Amino acid sequence: MDHRDWIILQVLYHKKNITKTAESLYISQPTLTNRLQQIEKEFGVQIVIRGRRGVQFTPQGEYLAKVAEEILQKIETAKETLLNMGQNVMGTLRLAVSNTFTHHKLPIVLKRFKDQYPDVEFKVTTGWGKDMINLLYNREVHVAFIRGDYNWPDEKQLLLEETICIASKEKIDMNDLPGKPRIDYHTDLLLKAVIDNWWAENFQQPPYTSIEVDKAETCKDMIVNGLGYSIIPSMILDDVKDIHTIDITNKEGEPILRRTWMFYHKESMELNIVKAFVDFIKGEDLGDSKS
Repeated sequence: MDHRDWIILQVLYHKKNITKTAESLYISQPTLTNRLQQIEKEFGVQIVIRGRRGVQFTPQGEYLAKVAEEILQKIETAKETLLNMGQNVMGTLRLAVSNTFTHHKLPIVLKRFKDQYPDVEFKVTTGWGKDMINLLYNREVHVAFIRGDYNWPDEKQLLLEETICIASKEKIDMNDLPGKPRIDYHTDLLLKAVIDNWWAENFQQPPYTSIEVDKAETCKDMIVNGLGYSIIPSMILDDVKDIHTIDITNKEGEPILRRTWMFYHKESMELNIVKAFVDFIKGEDLGDSKS
């Protein structure tokens, strides 16, 4: 077993498909199949069962895939430790980032950090907040940017607050909302609960949802084209003009806010690359529309 074989096991376990694994690793399918056969021969066990819909790992294969994850993580940790024994800030920074923050804020932030630390590379994983937190819990990433007030027991920094608003191409009276066509989009459960609770506090009838889409950016395009209104965090509308918005409020008349946090482990600050990045983010004004 060499380093490449552990990577093959790791990728195949996640993709469960020979073709996709070979493409991901830039090797031919025959080469991948041959390496699997050599691994099985070395350990004297069958690792995978090949089927028409992909591959299924045997119990022995499941165990080896877990070992592969652990070995590759230890190798990555060793590399980071060696790189950070000096004073230079270099290596690969692993980030988990909520979808909307990735689209609206992350590129310029990484560009500014890269300008200061040109020897740093990035590995960015994007998705829903709860999934990104799990990556951080499992120490698969160094830092997570999370939208929403999730519980996190370690170090965290509030980065920005934004309002949640009713957005429409045309002016709209809040009292008319139940009868107006609404555009909903797939979002995390925390935000959905906030919006649903607000609606229940203000209206006795359900909304008239005329369009459902999978992404916030698609929802924004629908709003811009006058296909209905949506209840949406204001960050998503940063690059849009001529849209009418009304911030939603709680019973006390205070704006309901959507917060973005930076989460990380305290001990990760011992790594030069993490400390430099965390300190850099703390000094950034992410509320700036150009950030």
